[in-house]
Amino acid sequence: MRELNDGTTIPDIGFGTYPLRGEQGADAVVSALEIGYRLIDTAVNYGNEDAVGQGIARSDVAREDIVVTTKLPGRDHGYDETLASFDRSIEALGLDTIDLYLIHWPNPSVDKFVDTWRAMVQLKESGRARSIGVSNFTPEFLTRIGDATGVLPAVNQVELHPFFPQVELRAFHAEHGIVTEAWSPLGKRAPVKEAEPVTTAAAAHDVTPAQVVLRWHQQIGSVPIPKSGDPARQRENFDIAGLTLTDDEVAAITALGRPDGRLFDGDPNTHEEM
Repeated sequence: MRELNDGTTIPDIGFGTYPLRGEQGADAVVSALEIGYRLIDTAVNYGNEDAVGQGIARSDVAREDIVVTTKLPGRDHGYDETLASFDRSIEALGLDTIDLYLIHWPNPSVDKFVDTWRAMVQLKESGRARSIGVSNFTPEFLTRIGDATGVLPAVNQVELHPFFPQVELRAFHAEHGIVTEAWSPLGKRAPVKEAEPVTTAAAAHDVTPAQVVLRWHQQIGSVPIPKSGDPARQRENFDIAGLTLTDDEVAAITALGRPDGRLFDGDPNTHEEM
């Protein structure tokens, strides 16, 4: 478990649900919870909050044992708009509260993320959101919302994988008590799992390359959020508790980072998602 700066905790691995929808999405959530995942990640823009809620309702796992994350879309930035969007999310999920509520993207040209964050703080203070955070924020944007409200996010969920290890951002997070979560932790279509330091470590520990990459995340302090609709792959991704990489292996995998390592043009200073 990872302790957040508000005193709550989240698991050190989560289950991503994009782009699982409908019955497939609900089934995937049920399977993930059966395997042992307790951090479930969705978003308004994934179009599957309803499916995630159905999966949670069908599961035998107690609601209080599940950390449910969803994310506010760019089109709902603004104080009042955020509060209304939150209401729509809990209705879609079929829940009374959201455990971790994130701003999905800062959308700096709109420049409403500070007012949006003020609404998030209000949601936390009222107990409707247990913890609040952001996604795809830079140190500059994190500093702005912290200076404006006196409250820093508990979490910043960002693109992070061996080709884009976010060394400087992770150092900023560590300095300011912000937990790093990783979307696309396995690098999607990028050949992360075929990279030599990863395959060498997999062979040395008799595990899969995916397991090596996910354990690398945990050892650098990142909470990975892998996605799979296949129960066997879900189990493989989750079954890393007994794996420990050496310091040299971690360093070699981190050294795979490259200046153009992003999966797409997802620079938070320019990329915007409504």
